[in-house]
Amino acid sequence: MSQLALDLGVPSTLVTSAVYARSLSAVKDARLRASSILPGPAGSLDLADGEREQWVEAVRQALYASKICSYAQGFVQLQAAAAEHEWPLNYGQCALLWRGGCIIRAQFLDRIKDAFDDQPGLENLLLYPYFTAAVEDAQQAWRRVVITATELGIPVPAFSTALAYYDGYRRGRLPANLLQAQRDYFGAHTFQRTDQEGAFHAEWIERRRPPADEA
Repeated sequence: MSQLALDLGVPSTLVTSAVYARSLSAVKDARLRASSILPGPAGSLDLADGEREQWVEAVRQALYASKICSYAQGFVQLQAAAAEHEWPLNYGQCALLWRGGCIIRAQFLDRIKDAFDDQPGLENLLLYPYFTAAVEDAQQAWRRVVITATELGIPVPAFSTALAYYDGYRRGRLPANLLQAQRDYFGAHTFQRTDQEGAFHAEWIERRRPPADEA
């Protein structure tokens, strides 16, 4: 699936991240050696009375939001494959196929079928009101889990990759816009600006030099 996603140019980042996590898990001897050399953050999560249940719920919410993103990516990939190969796919029926002979037999698939039955041209599951609301409800807990795991040095690759996809998908402007400046720096490919129309080129070396009165 990851290889096909690259061929189709679609961001199926979650399944790829999960595969890499398994690959990293498999090199246990190397990780054991590294664990005695590489430092991590100090501290731990000290939970007061009653907070354990709150954190369990927060992790559940993070899992649910990440799961929605994972399915959203999967169906975007199916849509891209259908366009590439001219497949007349019925995405609602595709969701139910997994109920019949696969390890993915969640009732969640019924929600996906309902979404595509209601909106056959749905661009992304995240845009369907049910899933939009579900992610909005889970978002605060999801972010808190990822932040806390990062502060404690606990890898949560699927949660963090899902959150990065969600944040990337919901923004009209991304940090990748800076690539235009980099390309202009080494190849004079020009760049666009956010405050003016047109294509621009800069003499970046000159911009790095201090003004004559500061030299």
